[in-house]
Amino acid sequence: MPYSQSLNLAPSLLSVLSRYLIHFERRVKREMKILIVDDNQDLAFLIKCMLEDEGYEVRSAENGRDGYSAYLLFDPDLVLTDIQMPEKNGLELMREIRFHNPGVRTIYMSGDLSQYEPPLEEEKEKYHVGVLEKPFSKHELISLLSRS
Repeated sequence: MPYSQSLNLAPSLLSVLSRYLIHFERRVKREMKILIVDDNQDLAFLIKCMLEDEGYEVRSAENGRDGYSAYLLFDPDLVLTDIQMPEKNGLELMREIRFHNPGVRTIYMSGDLSQYEPPLEEEKEKYHVGVLEKPFSKHELISLLSRS
């Protein structure tokens, strides 16, 4: 093949490779399953949409009791849970989930983290835990997910 023809193939080869890499990156993210548990269903829906746009597989539940059932059915890699909820709070939920999977990654979120400082510090010492104070940005969430 003449040199001039091989130069014409280079851009198309780069295009194919870049599409493959983008597809691969999205596929890797998609393999991470996230369960959102929050009694504020509007917020849960917004977070779910943000994470799905990033390529994650996401399910949600509206309280700790439903979150536990959803965990058993969905088997997520990470649980993003509000702390203060009816039925069962996020800390109680994670205690039950850790009975099945002590290594499940967790991100707690709350509008008032100060009242949960002692149990959250204990969680951080024992498990792979992140914390977000509401309101938080998409950037803060994605950044914490990449470290989780």
